[in-house]
Amino acid sequence: MDELVTIYDKPSAHEIYMVAGWQQWADAGAVSSMLPLYLINLTEAKKIADIAPHGFYLFQLPGTHGFLRPEVKLEEGYRKSMSSHTNEFYYSGDDERGLVIFLGQEPHMNGERYAAAFLDAAKALNVKRVVIVGGVYGAIPYDRERAVSCVYSLPSMKAELERYAVTFSNYEGGVSIGTYIAHHAEAAGVEVVVMYAFVPAYDFSQLSDQLQGLRVESDFKAWHDLMRRINHMFKLGLDLSELERESSKLTASIAQKIDEIDKRLPQLGIRDFMARISADFTEQPFMPLDVWERGLKDLFGDDA
Repeated sequence: MDELVTIYDKPSAHEIYMVAGWQQWADAGAVSSMLPLYLINLTEAKKIADIAPHGFYLFQLPGTHGFLRPEVKLEEGYRKSMSSHTNEFYYSGDDERGLVIFLGQEPHMNGERYAAAFLDAAKALNVKRVVIVGGVYGAIPYDRERAVSCVYSLPSMKAELERYAVTFSNYEGGVSIGTYIAHHAEAAGVEVVVMYAFVPAYDFSQLSDQLQGLRVESDFKAWHDLMRRINHMFKLGLDLSELERESSKLTASIAQKIDEIDKRLPQLGIRDFMARISADFTEQPFMPLDVWERGLKDLFGDDA
């Protein structure tokens, strides 16, 4: 195992899965940085391992001043605290099924070494599959199920993943940490799925210079729609009712903002703008087979 990985408590569940996120580039809607933290709190997960930060982070770049530097808190000249880069694994589960939750900070350099350390940790913890979550902004309806783009590490995984209402990505450009790790996972023989939720963001500048853009900073709807897939894939049985409630509140809040803009500036046609976005959007709702089976039983009884 990589010397930068320290395991404090190794889980022994029969099946272990992982959800991973980072403070990173592809973090629209705080999907990657905050959803894992939400899961840690929801499941009361305990820290079991970490990756040491050595060699992965820059102290500064010329001209950036405080952009990369650690932050210190001093009292009367004495250091009370100093921030540091963290890459930590948490765990919650029982003898049968366990969930590892990883929350890290995207490395600035030595990406291959970082990916190797992450994958070594996954194997040492006996993780069967890793799902990496991320978010990207797009002009999508705020009141529809979030579109999910998917990347995977092993060709044999595609047929199964088609059942999760995802679009397989054809993106070309700068790589995110999730896709980078998925690339290295193939050689390591590790199952990695990367799910990018599209998060609503609207550029109103084409309508008027009186309007700023609107985007969702913490997209509880994206968190919920991703977790429905992950909950089903890993058979976790997590209670997602709180996320469902927060999703409804978020949708109502955006609707109210759109209504306020329309009342203040009706000549801009903000509702027509949103209607065009909705008309151009093809929704892919995630409807797992067991949902249909429960629906049939409700209609026809246990013999369905």
